[in-house]
Amino acid sequence: MPSEKPTQPDFDTSADLPIHPQTAPTAKGFWRSQQENIRFLAIALALALFLRFFIAEPRFIPSDSMVPTLAVGDRLVIEKVSYRLQSPMQGDIVVFRPPAILQDLGYRNDQAFIKRIIGEPGQIIQVTAGQVIVDETPLSETYIAAPPNYEMPAVQVPPGHVFVMGDNRNNSNDSHVWGFLPQENIVGRAIFRFYPFDRIGKV
Repeated sequence: MPSEKPTQPDFDTSADLPIHPQTAPTAKGFWRSQQENIRFLAIALALALFLRFFIAEPRFIPSDSMVPTLAVGDRLVIEKVSYRLQSPMQGDIVVFRPPAILQDLGYRNDQAFIKRIIGEPGQIIQVTAGQVIVDETPLSETYIAAPPNYEMPAVQVPPGHVFVMGDNRNNSNDSHVWGFLPQENIVGRAIFRFYPFDRIGKV
């Protein structure tokens, strides 16, 4: 008796196989896959803003008022923490917002200045015969471009203020021109130059 040939199905059995969804990501799937990256970027941005507003920030020197200590184009790190713990001190190089008298002359509130603190509250400052005198003691200033070629009568720094001057004494719009700087206007203290590369180092 001849063996029976297996019968061929009269339909395509592959039709019963499960149908898999397309592997191409949908818009919703793409959004989900990017949420972690977006969260990371948001945290990084928040941290950068926190550091800039409360810890430190970079600054660019636009003028030659601090020559030879700082040159036009120097990039500095300005730290903002120390003056929350202590008062500004003589010799510190500070970045500050212009006081009211300069704003009345047209300077913007967000326009930053950079100078060196010469006098602290209560000290008496005088400029005479090419010499800056603090509390009757001439300052030893190896950092200035040249001795001041002007005279300034003795003045006493009031509480809550400092007296600031540019190291380029004869080309600096500073306290000998417009008076005392309120300490509340100080943004921070210059601590480090990171550009140009051949002048990297502590300020």
